[in-house]
Amino acid sequence: MRRTRLRFDGAIAGIGTRSGVRVVVGDWPRSPFGPVADVMIERPGGRRLLVAPTPELAGFVADTYAFDDVLLAPVTVTPAAAWTTVEAGPLVLRYRIGRRGPLGLLLRAVPAALARQPAWCAAIDYPARLVLPGVRTRGSAGGGRREWYGARDVHPIVEVSARLDGHDLGPLAPVSPPVRFGFGSTPRDPALVRVTTTVEVPSDSLTPAG
Repeated sequence: MRRTRLRFDGAIAGIGTRSGVRVVVGDWPRSPFGPVADVMIERPGGRRLLVAPTPELAGFVADTYAFDDVLLAPVTVTPAAAWTTVEAGPLVLRYRIGRRGPLGLLLRAVPAALARQPAWCAAIDYPARLVLPGVRTRGSAGGGRREWYGARDVHPIVEVSARLDGHDLGPLAPVSPPVRFGFGSTPRDPALVRVTTTVEVPSDSLTPAG
């Protein structure tokens, strides 16, 4: 079977709140779908929602990960000097990042061209699991797809303000329990990870936009 690898360059923010709602924001300035963003939300009871701006992106993400509901709505990620604002359907979120720590410095020391390679992501999968329980850098996804996550930098998220369906989600909390959208979770400690995600798909499964 012929397979095609698609690359998404950007950042993933993984955030927990005291309410028990966990949020994963994908912000992709470079992707097969152009500059896009999507948001994954898991409620305390485990129900998982995808918010994506186009049917093409929603279809691709929903075929790769697992959700109970999919909502088509504009998704905007607006960085500012101190806070980043995310608006996605029922969610309005603002978060602030802190200074990178030792792990961020270590990731930045890896040449970007190497960090993006699936072979490198596969090689560091086991060490990543030891350092960050629940995190995986490679694995199998839905629809016979495979994925690799090449992290290039990480900053802690130190403060959050969020409302979902008009309800305040409370202050920042660990991403616990881990989110269940794919084969791995984001780090337990809320963080913004600069990353290249490579998704390998059967060529005949590509959407026209892909």
